[in-house]
Amino acid sequence: MALGGNPVFNGKNFRGAKQAPPVPQNPYGQQFNQAPGRAPSQVMDGHAAWSAQQQNMTNEQLQQMYNQPTAGPADTGRMTYDDVIMKTVACLVVLIIGAGVTLFVAPALSAMLMIVGALGGFVLALVNTFKKQPSPALILAYAGLEGLFLGGLTRILDGMYPGVGLQAVIGTLAVFGVTLVLFKSGKVRATPKMMRFFLIATIGYAVFALINMVMMWTGAVQEPFGLRTSFEIFGIPLGVFIGILAIGLAAFSLIMDFTSIEEGVRAGAPERYSWVAAFGLTVTLVWLYVEIIRLLAILRGDD
Repeated sequence: MALGGNPVFNGKNFRGAKQAPPVPQNPYGQQFNQAPGRAPSQVMDGHAAWSAQQQNMTNEQLQQMYNQPTAGPADTGRMTYDDVIMKTVACLVVLIIGAGVTLFVAPALSAMLMIVGALGGFVLALVNTFKKQPSPALILAYAGLEGLFLGGLTRILDGMYPGVGLQAVIGTLAVFGVTLVLFKSGKVRATPKMMRFFLIATIGYAVFALINMVMMWTGAVQEPFGLRTSFEIFGIPLGVFIGILAIGLAAFSLIMDFTSIEEGVRAGAPERYSWVAAFGLTVTLVWLYVEIIRLLAILRGDD
């Protein structure tokens, strides 16, 4: 995959996992094929040993053995789509539980937990991204902390603009579903040209977000969303255009995530890397939700 995608999938560890040897399709065929460096006599010895073993089996045992299906990825410890789906669901369940905590506790405690979730989630995101071996416990902990942050953010914005929380959830699911359908149909792919645009646009967005954050912290701008709402273009807040761009970038990031997962499954990556895939999808979905709920709040605030 080209440089510039989700750093979770773009790290050396997941790229190395995609270079794992392919899943063997016939566990017995290697005994009869001459491998490089093996003498014909060694191959024949293996064949003779196999024949001798067959003689000690009953016809029923032999028939049962030959009727068994070919070993698949799940049987050989390789990553499958089912693994990724189940582990992603596990991450989202933990995230929802964390969000529920900050949504229903006392307001003061909710604000404190939101800050803990934001800082802790950021730290664990870095740890999980660069960790040599995926850790299910740390990945689930990340999901829980992000849940605390998203729950607190939703509580604040939904209190100011009732209904934006539910709308953001629906919007996130809709974007995810549409993106997945487009990817499966082959209509949208992570081409090198699109990857370059994504990289440039993401760097530009990150620079804007950093400048906006600094100006808000220093009090240079007093608006709730900083530069996003203090400037307007043709009467429309700048944050609307920035928000649409960010949602588009997050959606394309999902396309790149799907591409990396597809490559990992096809290459026979070890099963443990399904946790990396689930973590990467969770990171992108969190980003997508934050952008959608912020855009909805800006639109509601402009009414």
